[in-house]
Amino acid sequence: MAEGSCSDGFQGARTGPAGVSLLDSGNSRGRAMTFQVWGWRREATQVLAWVSDAEGGREAAKQRRTSATKDPTAVERANLLNMAKLSIKGLIESALSFGRTLDSDYPPLQQFFVVMEHCLKHGLKVRKSFLSYNKTIWGPLELVEKLYPEAEEIGASVRDLPGLKTPLGRARAWLRLALMQKKMADYLRCLIIQRDLLSEFYEYHALMMEEEGAVIVGLLVGLNVIDANLCVKGEDLDSQVGVIDFSMYLKNEEDIGNKERNVQIAAILDQKNYVEELNRQLNSTVSSLHSRVDSLEKSNTKLIEELAIAKNNIIKLQEENHQLRSENKLILMKTQQHLEVTKVDVETELQTYKHSRQGLDEMYNEVRRQLRDESQLRQDVENELAVQVSMKHEIELAMKLLEKDIHEKQDTLIGLRQQLEEVKAINIEMYQKLQGSEDGLKEKNEIIARLEEKTNKITAAMRQLEQSSSLSFTQS
Repeated sequence: MAEGSCSDGFQGARTGPAGVSLLDSGNSRGRAMTFQVWGWRREATQVLAWVSDAEGGREAAKQRRTSATKDPTAVERANLLNMAKLSIKGLIESALSFGRTLDSDYPPLQQFFVVMEHCLKHGLKVRKSFLSYNKTIWGPLELVEKLYPEAEEIGASVRDLPGLKTPLGRARAWLRLALMQKKMADYLRCLIIQRDLLSEFYEYHALMMEEEGAVIVGLLVGLNVIDANLCVKGEDLDSQVGVIDFSMYLKNEEDIGNKERNVQIAAILDQKNYVEELNRQLNSTVSSLHSRVDSLEKSNTKLIEELAIAKNNIIKLQEENHQLRSENKLILMKTQQHLEVTKVDVETELQTYKHSRQGLDEMYNEVRRQLRDESQLRQDVENELAVQVSMKHEIELAMKLLEKDIHEKQDTLIGLRQQLEEVKAINIEMYQKLQGSEDGLKEKNEIIARLEEKTNKITAAMRQLEQSSSLSFTQS
């Protein structure tokens, strides 16, 4: 019971046989405070351990290469890689000591963005075109949208932000949104894989083109344990000056000693709080066990009393069962005698029923024959009735047709009479017109006769004039 209650309060904590904490002084800062903070720090410790293991081989190779070659660009890459390591580790450790959710004013977070900006600017090609966006780191970051479809949303969000006028401001906003999405490592991993596309923006000796870029991308995976709540919309990202503050990463021996002592004191206080909490939970567990024992004793006495009562009831039920069995035997004997008498009566009634059934069968056959005859007669009558009904319908239909024909003929006669009256009126009118035309014709004939006489006279006069004119012409 003690171990179960302890696991409920401090899930995942390491305990010994007596429930005493075995947390060591180096990795136990705040583990016994609450389960949530302990879980966060354990996750961060695992991430930092993974990061350090991932860096080991590559760091040794880089140190050998830089010491042998003394190439200035290699030294720059090594310096940027070391700064990235310090920035990411310091950001994770400080964030876990103050809480996982960070805002824009948190100094380690600001320095992280400055270091990332310097890493992305290293070896960047400068175009002579005035309007080219390849002068800043926004060009390669904008290329991520084509390589990683999920990055289209963050690119659209950056372009829609008001107040961003320069490509550098958009790149800074892009880095902040990628950190809040916990996808910065995934986005940059897709970018550094495509070296042929990166060669358009970076020189061949740039950090993003070498192994240091892959190491930094691996380090960025550790930032997934941190939650950031950054206000990108109201921040002036265009005019910020990115300067690395080395004082945050330089510490003297006294600070280290004080930090170790503070860690040890915090571990002791955590163990004390853990033991007190464990003792309190054990006391509550013991009190609950006492109460349960009391309740079990009470329930046990009740069960004993109920068992005695049940035994008495069983004895009574057995006696009643014996009595009921004897009564059942008597009832069975009486029932058998009654069944024998009933069987004889049933046989007699069966014989009587058989004789009566024979007479009923004969009557049934006779009635059935009569029913068949009556049915046949009824069928004939129904057929004849159907014929009569059909004839009646035909007669009614013929009468309706005759009435319709008579009505049509009457209408025709009425129309013919009207036409006859109209013809008579037209004939009378034509006769009157004919009489008038005959009178006019007579008058016209008279006029024609008079005109003919006048014409004859005129022709005679014209002849005379012609003769006289011809005579006068001959004389002249």
